[in-house]
Amino acid sequence: MFAAIAKSYDLNNHVHSLGIDHLWRRTAVRAAGVRAGETVADIACGTGDLTQAFAKHTEAARVIGIDYTPEMLDIARQKQPRQVNHDRIEYRDGDALRLELDDASVDVVSIAFGIRNVGDIPRALAEFRRVLRPGGRLVVLEFDRPRFAPIRWANDLYCGAIMPRTATLISGDRSGAYLYLPRSVETFLTREDMLKEIGGAGFQQATHRTLTLGVAACYRAVRPD
Repeated sequence: MFAAIAKSYDLNNHVHSLGIDHLWRRTAVRAAGVRAGETVADIACGTGDLTQAFAKHTEAARVIGIDYTPEMLDIARQKQPRQVNHDRIEYRDGDALRLELDDASVDVVSIAFGIRNVGDIPRALAEFRRVLRPGGRLVVLEFDRPRFAPIRWANDLYCGAIMPRTATLISGDRSGAYLYLPRSVETFLTREDMLKEIGGAGFQQATHRTLTLGVAACYRAVRPD
């Protein structure tokens, strides 16, 4: 499904978020608090926008983008030479449930708009904890449903009826990806349940920040020493 929409993925993201997706990623980068010389692993990196933001806006020594879909990584690698600090970026094929990273080998794990597509969230969070060094930070950026009823109704109309049609038109997709995506948001964990999952995986100081009237949320937690 994601292979089918890879070529138009960036365009659809930017158009249908009205360009706000860039601001969400900057929020995630700031939440990570990357220090000079640290290593970042960006899981489910897709076409690499968050991976590239870490390389551009921090002094990370190394940013590893990992994704399950080769077609998405192809786009990310095509974009890489044009990015600031592109020599810090490495892209790898990989599965969030079985990361080919050593124990305690990275300082930040990020995942943007990918955790709801993982088949086993507790297992993925356990993997993220395994590869983080003590004191390492987990940052999760994900869609959410606004709590204020008028905003929620408008967002549901946009995501459930308008966006699937226009995104499918732009992409020419026949896989049903843009029907699946809004449904996956509707059935995803609440903010409170997501925080419980993060805490249950052994992370501490789990917090969330609501973004754009509740359309998205940024979660942050720390692997204890």
